[in-house]
Amino acid sequence: MKSRFLSLVFVFGVVACTPVSEQEQQQQQAETSTTLHRIFDDYFAANLELNPLEATSIGIDTYDSELGNPYTAEYRERSALLEEEFLIALNMVERELLNEEDQLSYDIFKYNREMSLARLEHPTHLIPLNQMYNVTNQYAQLGAGGSFQPFQDEEDYRHWLSRMQQIPNVFDQLIENMNTGIEQQIVQPRVLTERVIAQVSAHLVDTVQESLFYRPLNDFPENISPDLQVELSVAYEQVITDEVLPAYQKLHDYLVETYLPASRTDSYGLSALPGGEEWYAFEVSRQTTTALTPSEIHNIGLNEVSRIHDEIRAIMSEVGFEGTLEEFFVFTRDDPQFHYESPEAMLADYRAFAALIEERAHLIFDPELLPNAGYEIRRVEAFREQSASSGSYSVPSEDGSRPGIFYLNTYGLEARPTWAKGALTLHEAIPGHHYQLALQRELTELPRFRRFSIAVAYAEGWGLYSETLGDELGIYGPYDSYGQLIAELWRSIRLVVDTGIHQFGWSRQEVLDYMYANAPVAEARAVSEAERFMALPGQATAYKIGQLKIAELRALAEEELGESFSLRDFHYEVLRNGSLPLAILEQQIIRWIAEEKS
Repeated sequence: MKSRFLSLVFVFGVVACTPVSEQEQQQQQAETSTTLHRIFDDYFAANLELNPLEATSIGIDTYDSELGNPYTAEYRERSALLEEEFLIALNMVERELLNEEDQLSYDIFKYNREMSLARLEHPTHLIPLNQMYNVTNQYAQLGAGGSFQPFQDEEDYRHWLSRMQQIPNVFDQLIENMNTGIEQQIVQPRVLTERVIAQVSAHLVDTVQESLFYRPLNDFPENISPDLQVELSVAYEQVITDEVLPAYQKLHDYLVETYLPASRTDSYGLSALPGGEEWYAFEVSRQTTTALTPSEIHNIGLNEVSRIHDEIRAIMSEVGFEGTLEEFFVFTRDDPQFHYESPEAMLADYRAFAALIEERAHLIFDPELLPNAGYEIRRVEAFREQSASSGSYSVPSEDGSRPGIFYLNTYGLEARPTWAKGALTLHEAIPGHHYQLALQRELTELPRFRRFSIAVAYAEGWGLYSETLGDELGIYGPYDSYGQLIAELWRSIRLVVDTGIHQFGWSRQEVLDYMYANAPVAEARAVSEAERFMALPGQATAYKIGQLKIAELRALAEEELGESFSLRDFHYEVLRNGSLPLAILEQQIIRWIAEEKS
């Protein structure tokens, strides 16, 4: 693959250095564009071969019988070679010969390849499990038929049967990596290990029929005959009983007997590990797609917390609350009027609110430019609800046959106040992640790598920015606005505590104390959030940094364009190119402003 790319690009590079006529120049531009898109297409195909679950998740069934093992040394070596080869090929393409759209794709592709290559320099594989991203849960979700693994015909069932048989090898590799991590003193904090153990324990069942992996056998599609159902059931029961469940038990026992005693009890942040300061600085850069340092982000967070407190005080005055900010936090956290009576009532309320948004979305979004794929709101599954975040979004399939899903966590209702629904629905469903990610999938004119890649700061920044649109949609009352400010406050607090944990060595209790002092938070959520930050260094910083950049660009556009500014057009410009690093997004919006002014 490498030699084919290098020879192909070299030919065009040599030709481009020779004086040519206008017609020949046009020919070179066309050929260079063709070369560029071949690089994109070949990288996309090679990456899916290396990551078969990713292929299945976007509706490509070529590798549906392969599970893949991203924890092996061979996988990391192949990944590094893939990034290096395509960077070489890309760097031999003359960017100046490309049109504006191709130059944008060139820049995004180069940024992504360089960032992926740099990430491989850090030993992420030595701490492969945490309560937020736990492959044991992912496999169970896939095996239960509740995720992107298809169970529509006999071939689908046999594909998953093959994948299940590969699970023990993956778990053995996890154990090998964690053993290496113990040797190198690169291990998770004990509290995170305890959370992972609880999650793995949930999959250890007394009978095979209780296993999530058994669920597809309870609901066969009509095109599978009774005799074939019996055959598949026997095969599934054997693999689940003899291979899958023993693999889960083995991993569980290892975590309890070996990894838990070796887990950290004296530190929680990445900077406490060998090479941790550089590792964390990289994660912050990767997640925010900026050059901001952890210290700069920490200070941004402190300033934003102060600003949002002042805005909340204005709402206290509006609703006639007499008391301190801390007393208002307690009131909105504990008063029964803000608590749901049941998970079912909570789910119904969110669905009704989403319907209200749909009725009014046309006010600030062009209906002709919205995604065709639908979405659903579902409860987070019981086996992961205790550790899951308040809400999350699952992207629809490429053809829209599988809808987008807003997973709503209804566990611990005392920590799920009614005033949170507005911001959370706008963020996770519409116009937040569903509009952005579903639309990105449907931009068929873009190279596929752009349609399926996600820059966290952009995606989560858009989600957080979307929370601020409730007033413009006319759907926020005072307490909804309060909920939006609390959600924004949380993201600002995250800037402080994420950097506090991983840069400044804060303890778990210091994080909790800061949360309790600055936001209305129940203990269950505070603990869950604090442990999330420990598990995902830098990830929590992306939300607020992304939102601040989008808001900054909107303010710039409003100032520069004056009365000709269109919010509909601005939103389209932010969304129309798919997921972008923030610096590239800024370039695109500045270019759009200049075009509008001219």
